[in-house]
Amino acid sequence: MAIPRTVSAALEAVAAHPAGPARGVAAVVAETANRLTLADQALGSFTEIFAPSPTAAAAVGPLSGVCVQVKANIAVAGAPHNAASAILEGFQAPRDATVVARLKAAGAVVVGLGNMDEFGMGSSTERSAHGRTHNPWGLEKSPGGSSGGGAAAVAAGLVPLALGTDTGGSVRQPAAFCGVVGFKPTYGRLSRAGVVAYASSLDQVGLIAADVDGVARVWTHLAGADVADSTTVTNPVPAWTPPSTSSLAGRRFAVPRALLAAGGLADDVAASFASRLETLEALGATLVDVDIPGLREAVSAYYVIATAEASSNLSRYDGVRYGPRAGEGSLADLYAGTRRHFGEEVRRRLLLGTFVLSHGYYDAYLKAAQLVRRRLANGLADVLADCDVLVMPTTPTTAFDLGEKLEDPLAMYLADVFTVVANLAGLPAISVPSGVSSTSGMPVGFQLVGRAWDEGTLLHLAAIAAVPLTCPWLPTLAA
Repeated sequence: MAIPRTVSAALEAVAAHPAGPARGVAAVVAETANRLTLADQALGSFTEIFAPSPTAAAAVGPLSGVCVQVKANIAVAGAPHNAASAILEGFQAPRDATVVARLKAAGAVVVGLGNMDEFGMGSSTERSAHGRTHNPWGLEKSPGGSSGGGAAAVAAGLVPLALGTDTGGSVRQPAAFCGVVGFKPTYGRLSRAGVVAYASSLDQVGLIAADVDGVARVWTHLAGADVADSTTVTNPVPAWTPPSTSSLAGRRFAVPRALLAAGGLADDVAASFASRLETLEALGATLVDVDIPGLREAVSAYYVIATAEASSNLSRYDGVRYGPRAGEGSLADLYAGTRRHFGEEVRRRLLLGTFVLSHGYYDAYLKAAQLVRRRLANGLADVLADCDVLVMPTTPTTAFDLGEKLEDPLAMYLADVFTVVANLAGLPAISVPSGVSSTSGMPVGFQLVGRAWDEGTLLHLAAIAAVPLTCPWLPTLAA
């Protein structure tokens, strides 16, 4: 039995099992578990693989048979909960995160934890205490980050679904690099209870699947208010109905051409994006050129805000509340000894965040960044009042080589130029494959940003815009 590559295939396999749905779930889970350990040795997409649970496999619900990888910064009861950081080594989650509990209640089975950049700080899944993850499209390439483990696992066909987190594109960017779909709903749709905090006003739980149908079928089971997260909302969740036609007549797509011209687009990504726009026009869509205030400054504002919030959130790792108690003598020695367990990138961002929060620099940096954020959100609201979605490439380039940007953090940060926009404004966004680069042979991503609370329209248009891809590494697993 082959591991189902998509959510719909998993559901169909369960429904079609001759011994009934319960036996079908058990068969899918057992086969997935049998393949994971061996198959993941080359990728390093999992930090932990769970033994099949008879109780979990016996669950029957709307997501029965869907095996899920959960990012290592999202709590799974009784499992390591370390966000890929040495400072949390040995810490176990006392309870499930709300999104995990809702997944399980719907019948999905969590089969392991996904590798990630430490605390979500990175764009290549090389900044992990568990080692780096490889891209199944080319093992020398980065899978993106920080949810690179999930994107790699889904692209390779190891699981049909992965849960990740998206602070500035950490679900969408790896989805683009690995040729799969990465979706983050509107801020407040999915509970963050049980998720290790990085930048609280930007952090969101997101989903990665092989196709739009996969994320669309699952996310509605996770959405809704949660007493454990005061930022969640009770807004109605739109039902998912796959498009019955590919017509885009009457649909308006906003295109920020000024940002694209200044965004350092690689030629192959620019060509893929232009081709996708031509296809959308041929299907009846209207393309609207827009210039949104604050768009060019978004990545700078993002890194000021994100590092400032990280400096506050990660102050709890002091050897008293969390983290190993290291260092002797003064309290300063204790803090310094404990925080040596942070990785290089985390220390860099904490220093940046502490600097912009310090006396004399708050107004110059953080206040200015917040003003840019408000200006950007207002500009996007105006554009999306006239257009259905905003479209951009997901990333300026296709997947880069592992190690290529480790010594150039600024280049790594600038790769987020198109994804941070949605997080700063709290809007829903999705990356779908738009083809394969003719020069690098790697997938190219196409990003759509929608109106707040209108995920239904966003997913509908994304399903039409997507170009389904199958990773060439997959047949070696099915043999």
